[in-house]
Amino acid sequence: MKIYTKTGDKGSTSLFDNKRVPKDHIRVESYGTIDELNSFMGLAKNYVEDEEIYKIIENIQNKLFTVGAYLATEDKTKIRYRIEEKDIEGLESIIDQYMGKIGEFGGFIVPGSGKKSGYLHVARTICRRAERRIITLSDTVEIDPLVIKYVNRLSDCLYALGRYAEENEVKVRY
Repeated sequence: MKIYTKTGDKGSTSLFDNKRVPKDHIRVESYGTIDELNSFMGLAKNYVEDEEIYKIIENIQNKLFTVGAYLATEDKTKIRYRIEEKDIEGLESIIDQYMGKIGEFGGFIVPGSGKKSGYLHVARTICRRAERRIITLSDTVEIDPLVIKYVNRLSDCLYALGRYAEENEVKVRY
């Protein structure tokens, strides 16, 4: 089977429900940024020695396929899996656990005192961009509020993991 279809050669692509849209459509930007985040998290997890964090990242990566499929489907009757409140609660539990491990939040830090924290912080910023793209999409179509909430909480989760992974926390000097 060939992976190229040539159907996108003129600048359009198919959504999961087979509707064609321009490749620069905000919907494509939204799920494309989620895909970018997922790929970067795949890179980040390979620099984490902690098996628990590795599994957390892998579980989040799987959940990002649910987010991406939702964003890539215009006909919501064709969506098989959805983000649920328990997914958000799971992220909140991770945030509480890892922020509890690092102690009191003391302001801004310079991200990335090592590779593992650096990659996690880049993933966090990609997640924030994905959230902005999804918010822009929500100006034109209805987006499940749980999807927005999940992506928002995910950036907080990545922040907590990134902070925990810092080798030497460097405070911002003004």
